[in-house]
Amino acid sequence: MFGWLRAGSVAIAAGLVAFAGAPGAAAHLEPLPAVSMVAQSGGPFDAWLADLKDEARGRGISENIIKATLDGIQPIARIIELDRRQPEGRLTFTQYLERVVTNARVKRGRELLEKHGALLDQVAAKYGVQKRFIVSLWGIETSYGRVTGGFPVITALATLAHDGRRSAFFRKELLLALEILEQGHISPQSMKGSWAGAMGQSQFMPSSFHAYALDGDGDGDKDIWTSLPDVFSSIANYLARSGWRGDETWGRPVALPSSFDRALSGTKQKKSMRDWEALGVRKLGGGALPTRNLESSVIVPQKSALSPAYLAYNNYRVILKWNRSTYFALAVGTLADRLAKP
Repeated sequence: MFGWLRAGSVAIAAGLVAFAGAPGAAAHLEPLPAVSMVAQSGGPFDAWLADLKDEARGRGISENIIKATLDGIQPIARIIELDRRQPEGRLTFTQYLERVVTNARVKRGRELLEKHGALLDQVAAKYGVQKRFIVSLWGIETSYGRVTGGFPVITALATLAHDGRRSAFFRKELLLALEILEQGHISPQSMKGSWAGAMGQSQFMPSSFHAYALDGDGDGDKDIWTSLPDVFSSIANYLARSGWRGDETWGRPVALPSSFDRALSGTKQKKSMRDWEALGVRKLGGGALPTRNLESSVIVPQKSALSPAYLAYNNYRVILKWNRSTYFALAVGTLADRLAKP
């Protein structure tokens, strides 16, 4: 995953299209014709590319991979356009949730939970991550692998690495992507992803691939593009190593009193369930909070109202490590809950 850059799916990679609608939207945008560009700090692209090739060689990237991926490429103008687009805040949380956690997505997720139940049970037991959360992340990131992005990852990352805005970050990701190809996990022609370089059915950036991707089917490759054992194992591994607790859920919707102080909301504010209850926090419908006295935070995603509101536990914070978007994390939890209900 890619931390501060993530915003919720192949469509919202790089944290810039967080509320643009259902996951996968940007994947339907075709790259515009390549154009020569001079970035603010990158200089002429051809000179920049020559320097990058030298650095790649110094990191052990073979001439075959360099020629197959870097020879003759040019920046893609559409990627710069997408990177500059800042649509955050165009949707309320309620609108976002309605577009992302749809009845169709819930129905399909339940079907896939049953279809791949044996594999998911095996992965869940091995990594201590409930299978509904694995499927929920899979569903929101790429609509269960249906929309994974159509941009050539190397060219996309080169475009952003040459651009002056976050060049150091994307140059690092680009070199790591070349290492993935050098290791033979996927062919250069098949390495497709989002416009920001997020890859496969789990939408891992190259750095996350190196840190968390696994060979779940034992064939020697970490194939997050086509192998479901690899996809599910990689998602579970990320969550497990990020602090997931398999005996807890993510959180729950709650009702707040009209007098609730918004300054008490947010992940920096942690209290026990009993403390929140003393402040008037209740289950939806007015019932008492669960008896398990977990440390939790009140999350209020909309600035204009105290509803909807959620009580979020440790696993919610783990989802935020995957993607630092409140909307995204709440959507993952909501979808996971709906997948669990008949």
